[in-house]
Amino acid sequence: MNNQSKRLVGLFARYLFVLLLGAGNLYFFYTILTPLTVSSVSQTISLFTEVVTEGSFIHLESFSIELVRGCVAGSAFFLMFILVFSTADIKPKKRFYALITSLAMLFVLNFLRILFLVLIYSPTNIYFDAIHWVLWHLVSVCFVVGIWFSVVKLYKFESVPIYSDIKFLLNFSNKGKKSKRGKKN
Repeated sequence: MNNQSKRLVGLFARYLFVLLLGAGNLYFFYTILTPLTVSSVSQTISLFTEVVTEGSFIHLESFSIELVRGCVAGSAFFLMFILVFSTADIKPKKRFYALITSLAMLFVLNFLRILFLVLIYSPTNIYFDAIHWVLWHLVSVCFVVGIWFSVVKLYKFESVPIYSDIKFLLNFSNKGKKSKRGKKN
């Protein structure tokens, strides 16, 4: 098998893996991340106050919080996974380390975001909903973008996610057309 064929098989395998992991409404990500996030937040808060955890609810002395899917940010983790796996020309070991680094960074930043929200929550805080919205919709996007650029720089990625694969496929397709034309003459 020549290099182009190997690359084509690798490309197919990477995207198949992305599709399989994203199937079922990101079931894989939420199955792992929900208990991990709830447990981490609950254990950290329990260092400062009495906490009771029931499923995705964390009950504190004066209020309760529920860590819903948006809090867990499974879709952000999946996006990071897509970015790493849709980047061409990365050796498997380097891809694995880049994935672990990016997911760990995202987990820590998301964990800190949740702790900050718990810290500032108060039924009388009229700004809480606005702060929560900004952190959820804007800052979380900045987290993903910032982590991605950090990982690209740290691991010295040279190709662009998805674009490099499309470019390869187009070149591969054009070479096949040229060789067929040459045989007809």
